[in-house]
Amino acid sequence: MSALLSSPTFSSSSTSPFSNEALPTKSGYLPVKPTTGSTIFYAFYEAWKPNSSLSQTLLLIWLQGGPECSSMIGNFFELGPWRNQYSIATHLFATITSFIALDPLFKFRPIYITGESYTGKYDPAIGYYIVKKNAKLAVSEHVNLAGVAIGNGLTNLITQVVTHAVNAYFSSLINERQKGELEKAQWEAIELNKLKNWSKATTSRIKAMNLLQNMTGLATLYDFTKKVPYKSYLVAKFLQNKEVKKALGVNESIIYEECSAVVGDALYEDVRKTVKYIVQFLVKKSKVLLYQGHFDLRDGVVSTEAWVKTMKWEGIENFSRAERKVWKVNGGLAGFVQKWGSLSHVVVLGAGHLVPIDQSLSSQATIEDWVLERGLFGHQQKED
Repeated sequence: MSALLSSPTFSSSSTSPFSNEALPTKSGYLPVKPTTGSTIFYAFYEAWKPNSSLSQTLLLIWLQGGPECSSMIGNFFELGPWRNQYSIATHLFATITSFIALDPLFKFRPIYITGESYTGKYDPAIGYYIVKKNAKLAVSEHVNLAGVAIGNGLTNLITQVVTHAVNAYFSSLINERQKGELEKAQWEAIELNKLKNWSKATTSRIKAMNLLQNMTGLATLYDFTKKVPYKSYLVAKFLQNKEVKKALGVNESIIYEECSAVVGDALYEDVRKTVKYIVQFLVKKSKVLLYQGHFDLRDGVVSTEAWVKTMKWEGIENFSRAERKVWKVNGGLAGFVQKWGSLSHVVVLGAGHLVPIDQSLSSQATIEDWVLERGLFGHQQKED
């Protein structure tokens, strides 16, 4: 499995912050919009021990959420070695096609779009765009999309926001009075959403989240078991290093931001808009994986199940009736898997919002078994 995180190769030196194994196979800038000179930085890591020829080894594309955060968080903190969803998809499609053009072998390799959090919107958007674009292109120009994976995703907020109070209550984090107060705040956000007052609806949802934070006193709602928040700020510190920039092929004048306030402001209204209809389209055209760490109070299991059951897809009833099976990794309990046809849902135990950093082994097993259709993700599950 190879990974692209959104083209020169580098050798290590005595001053390099990377070992040879940690260096990207390729990294640099890919054009997005030639008329403005805009580019997207990428780092590509080729598979070390592929279980098929490289021409058939899948390409895994990782995107970060926020909505304003950099995929370098996923690269260095989790995985190791702007205006609306349409324009985001357009830019990402340009990036992907530019990347594929770097190597003739990339052309026929299966591509999986993956990510977490706000990529509950990005991932479906680029998947949808690829499918629609492919229909208008010659076969030789197709992007070989094989599937989309969303971790702890924000996809259909109007449904997901309703779940916060009940989730916190049954996790014993708030009492019944607090539950009622939080439900009132949630409904205010929902009513504003129904009026399509996107900006005020987003603000209202933020207020509800802040209320839950104050009620519980938790270090972070992204994982209610943590005593301190995720230390993703370490990525920003690391990427300011000149030698790191040099090794990655980054313009040394660039000041890295973990999350951009400019992008966040540009997408502020977009937060409230749903892309559920896109997932409904994609599940008919490719594999779709939804996975969550079960300690996440913001975009976790309960909120995902709430919107999934409202999907208008001919297989949703069969999926809802499918057995939720105990899932083990190396003999130990890792979580639960529910699958029917092209849709898979995974609950990762012992993890919060950033599953790869909390449960790296389970995270790797999830992706590998899903793309390779092994174990509980095998074809036989459709008939179970």
